[in-house]
Amino acid sequence: MKTVLPKPFTFEAGPRAVLLLHGFTGNSADVRMLGRYLEKKGYSSHAPHYKGHGVPPEELVHTGPEDWWKDVMDGYEHLKSKGYEEIAVAGLSLGGVFSLKLGYTVPVKGIVPMCAPMYIKSEEVMYQGVVDYAREFKKFEGKPEEQIEKEIEEFKQTPMNTLKALQDLIADVRENVDMIYSPTFVVQARHDHMINTDSANIIYDNVESDEKEIKWYEESGHVITLDKEKEQLHEDVYHFLEKLDWTV
Repeated sequence: MKTVLPKPFTFEAGPRAVLLLHGFTGNSADVRMLGRYLEKKGYSSHAPHYKGHGVPPEELVHTGPEDWWKDVMDGYEHLKSKGYEEIAVAGLSLGGVFSLKLGYTVPVKGIVPMCAPMYIKSEEVMYQGVVDYAREFKKFEGKPEEQIEKEIEEFKQTPMNTLKALQDLIADVRENVDMIYSPTFVVQARHDHMINTDSANIIYDNVESDEKEIKWYEESGHVITLDKEKEQLHEDVYHFLEKLDWTV
């Protein structure tokens, strides 16, 4: 059976657009249900894939934050090229970090960082996450256990030298959160074991916008867009978007 991998998507509905950004080692499936929900509500959306994501993990280790940021900016420009003048952005985890970076780099109508880290993990812990991702990907491909373990041992021979750059990116964005003046809705799952949940307070406290809110989701884990409170999250993001000062 051939494995079908998620692809970037563009859902066109109305004149208001939302750029949807997935997490590190994630893909567009992380935000697809949110995109479909917003489409029903008349919002257009686009979710790019970062280089090395949604493809075999052997490709991921040769990419880094500079590549991924370019993909984010290309996604923003993709919406612009389709005629969308006003763009909001919502991102999960690393996508949330990128959504904040967009907030002080280009004009955005509003920002929704979801479970976005502001604290740095050690490179060892981050690399273990990459190895776990590689193992899950190979299971998804339907490979037998023995073959997976053999490939993982080979995989570990290639270090991921861009994890330091990823740490630097997070630190840099944390330093610049106070340059954000767009309305911001900070989303954080209470049972998020992937990041330090105090990150949400740092974002909320430092964003300069007068229009900012924070919500904790008591039943959810890190990938909040796919967790048990996803329907509530969809509604909350929609209500936040509806309050923005769109001209269309």
